[in-house]
Amino acid sequence: MQVPDIKEILTKYRTVAVVGLSPDAGKPSHEVAAYLKRAGYRIIPVNPAVAEVFGEKSYPTLAEIPEPVEIVDVFRRSEFVPEIVEQAIAKGAKVVWMQEGVVHEEAAQRARDAGLEVVMDRCMLKEHVKAGRR
Repeated sequence: MQVPDIKEILTKYRTVAVVGLSPDAGKPSHEVAAYLKRAGYRIIPVNPAVAEVFGEKSYPTLAEIPEPVEIVDVFRRSEFVPEIVEQAIAKGAKVVWMQEGVVHEEAAQRARDAGLEVVMDRCMLKEHVKAGRR
């Protein structure tokens, strides 16, 4: 398994589509995205059930986002990852980041084969703090 340079990913890319971003401040997706937004990242919510999060328009799918996306941060159950990976590839994303507890080896390999970097089963907030990017 290829191990991506997480510090480089966190430094190089600034636009993050958060798939499964909840407007509920008590949810991990909200906490992580709020932290990343404070850290200077552009956050694009992807959640068909909500109109906006953090004052940003929420999109039902990655495909419907009208601007480039660099990192696709996945807060969905593992069985949804293959479809998200296909959308990330089609969108031209650079990285698929699966949060803690989200693992799908076949989808990860599909993303790598398409030239994307893959981070799996890791929290973007925790990795950002660890990398000293505060």
